[in-house]
Amino acid sequence: MTGNDWNPDLTYDERSEHAGQRIAKARKLRNLTQEGLAGLANVSRSLIAKVESGSRPVTPSLVAAVARACAVDPAEINGQPYRGTDERGDAVHAAIPAIRVALAYVGIAPELDMPPRTLDELAAELVVLQKFQKSASHAQLGALLPAVLEELTVQVMESDAARAWRLLNRAQALAGSLARRLGYNDLAQVVVERTSVSAQRAEDPYLPPLVTLGRARLLMTLGSWDVALKMIKQAASEVDQDNPVSTEVFGSLHLSAAITAARAGKAFDAWEHHGTATEAAARINPRDRRDPYGLQMNPGNASIHGCAVAVELGDCDRAIQLDRGVDLSGRDLNDERRSHHEIDMARAHLWANDNDKALKRMINAERMAPQMVRFHPSARETVRQLGRVHRRIPEPLRALQGRMAV
Repeated sequence: MTGNDWNPDLTYDERSEHAGQRIAKARKLRNLTQEGLAGLANVSRSLIAKVESGSRPVTPSLVAAVARACAVDPAEINGQPYRGTDERGDAVHAAIPAIRVALAYVGIAPELDMPPRTLDELAAELVVLQKFQKSASHAQLGALLPAVLEELTVQVMESDAARAWRLLNRAQALAGSLARRLGYNDLAQVVVERTSVSAQRAEDPYLPPLVTLGRARLLMTLGSWDVALKMIKQAASEVDQDNPVSTEVFGSLHLSAAITAARAGKAFDAWEHHGTATEAAARINPRDRRDPYGLQMNPGNASIHGCAVAVELGDCDRAIQLDRGVDLSGRDLNDERRSHHEIDMARAHLWANDNDKALKRMINAERMAPQMVRFHPSARETVRQLGRVHRRIPEPLRALQGRMAV
């Protein structure tokens, strides 16, 4: 199979489009002027003009606002899913159809070729899958996830055991995370509904607020910031902080509220939520941290989120200042989290016109989690913009562009 016939419906011009060009296309399909779109998205016309020309990179908040105004999925503006041009480059997407099928079984069990593995065996497999998630190894996660989803579906249909429902909820959450990262927002919506059901049957008091968190994160991606923020605040108000795990859940809700508020442009609320989360992280004795839900609710992650809040608010100076106090060497931070921080700081340095530092942070991000960078919209926008501002593209950037296919 050649690179030319692997994905014949995707032309070279479509692959090489930047987000601004896709915004212009969506705007024109809605018969909107730049001024009209700016009014609907609550931004300036000059910003729309700069983004459409490619002289200004898009932000997640702008993508969401424009997508809502043009009645399209934000993934369409981002150009997601980022498909490869050959079988190897496209392998990360191969699991999506199988995940869709596995999630479609409701009230009926799939017919397996052999009996499902035991709950102990499936729990051990989920530990492996969670490690893939923590390292942003999307292709490896996707390759194993459909079978686990189907086997756990059989287990809950046959036993209705709370433990089986808890494990199924965990597998579903992994599917939702993968779907959102690859730009399959419709699939992420299906996952939210499935996790809502499994959480109710799992006999775990912390799963319902975490389902709310997943729902809010999807709404944040879609630009419904006010609704998402209200949902998170309500969920956080119902969490008793009487043990380390409940405090982890409480703090994680407030970290997400901080990012949501920042994308909505509510600076005061964003920093209030971040302060609440930081205090919660400080209250947890390191010896008591178990992190059963993979939330990484610790001071290091709280510091990283502080930089992210500043970046989402467009305050690159504050982000760079806060970054000086961030320590990425702690064992409490996984590669996905570290890489995401490096992407955020690359964005901040790009806005500060320090292109060398921006490139260095992007290379750091790729070293930590290559697939994270390959499939992250902000990473792709940053690398594309770095290519635009250099008269002569330095070899490290050219190599990075090649690996990311941008």
